[in-house]
Amino acid sequence: MSALLIRQAELATGRTLDVRIRRGCIDELGVALEPAPGELCLEAGGGALLPGLHDHHLHLLALAAARDSLPCGPPKVHSRQELIDALRAVENASTERGPHSGWLRGLGYHESVAGRLDRWKLDEWVSDRPLRIQHRSGALWMLNSAAVRQLGLEHGELPSGAERDARGRVTGRLFRLDEWLGARLPATPPPSLKHVGRQFARLGVTGLCDAGACNSEAELRCLIAAAESGDLPQKLLVMGKPDLPPSSHPRVTRGHVKLMLDEDHLPAIDELTAVIQRAHADGRGAALHCVTRAELVLAAVALSSAGCQRDDRIEHASVAPPDIVTLLARLPVAVVTQPNFIFERGDAYRREVEPHDQPWLYRCRGFLAAGLPLAAGSDAPFGEPDPWAAMRAAVVRRSAAGFELGSREALTPEQALALFTSPLSAPGGAPARLQPGSPADLCLLDRPWSAAREELTADAVLTTLRDGEIIWRRDE
Repeated sequence: MSALLIRQAELATGRTLDVRIRRGCIDELGVALEPAPGELCLEAGGGALLPGLHDHHLHLLALAAARDSLPCGPPKVHSRQELIDALRAVENASTERGPHSGWLRGLGYHESVAGRLDRWKLDEWVSDRPLRIQHRSGALWMLNSAAVRQLGLEHGELPSGAERDARGRVTGRLFRLDEWLGARLPATPPPSLKHVGRQFARLGVTGLCDAGACNSEAELRCLIAAAESGDLPQKLLVMGKPDLPPSSHPRVTRGHVKLMLDEDHLPAIDELTAVIQRAHADGRGAALHCVTRAELVLAAVALSSAGCQRDDRIEHASVAPPDIVTLLARLPVAVVTQPNFIFERGDAYRREVEPHDQPWLYRCRGFLAAGLPLAAGSDAPFGEPDPWAAMRAAVVRRSAAGFELGSREALTPEQALALFTSPLSAPGGAPARLQPGSPADLCLLDRPWSAAREELTADAVLTTLRDGEIIWRRDE
């Protein structure tokens, strides 16, 4: 598409204008613009024209694989019996198709369902085929005995992160061993990303940041292939390992070195500082995963020691008391958080998080007040991949059961929208503006912003454009 005219669109200023797009950029804004010969016209009917949304933190290949996995936790599974029923349903379906075969993969488990899982508890439910269930935190896989045997975990030296009990027995609980596990599972083709790309286009999303710490050349090739085929029409920023190569595709950019911090196994400050400095020397920012107080403090100190740069990031900042926010505010660092977890996990947080920490969960207003650049992502598949739901959670600050969590952290709808409209390369920076010369990455709503802001619903998205190309349209 070389030229497109969007007529009667409401802009952020409140004015209703026509917008002409040429060669992938906004070319002209005006009243009653005349269509050029051969120019496609898109009638906005007074609907709001917004910058295309950016999900600043998610895991694309895991999200695609989740479509073929069994949900094992809230919101779909809430009790031990529901989990047993779900596993048995899969087993029964396998029996109808033939003998049991292959690995069974579950996702999203939380201890509120059936307590602590190990190989022996899982064996009670599935014993004749290998089963692996991932915790909703993404940090832990839990295996049954068939899986333990198939991976050879009972023989030889265990990898660091594989648990033994007090009697020295392998429990089947693997912490932060995704890469180790993936290298030993049966080879399978990469999951298709077509459904994921279409799902995000339908939500008005034109940019995605894959925050996988284990992303290497192989994962980058998969994402580039999906971009080339059109399965992923969005622009991509890909984090990963220090040796992640540059991208060869114009819509896929190599991003930050992703650094996982686990409170139980924190690195020495000098070691972490050196890794950050090497990332800077390679022309890349550092993105540090922090979900506890201790992790956040270590990240702040290491960034300060390394010489924090504007493209460094804190991922999650799940618990951020005022004193730590003050520490972060001294640095040119951005925070990428997940307000959707207030809704999705808030009821569990009310039971499990210390009361004195609950006001500091997934903060929003406090970061902005401290002058920190703030953006948001869904953390899909560990969170729901819907930026509109995350915006609503940032505004309302209520759990699924309706309880308030950190109400003083609530944002206005405009501030919530800004969490998802800053550049992929500068999360928390100035939101994209609709002006001549700007890239035509746009999201057209079927209603004015005054109506949409009261609902913050994905149902309002009518058309999504990337570089002036329509990548999703509701009536097609």
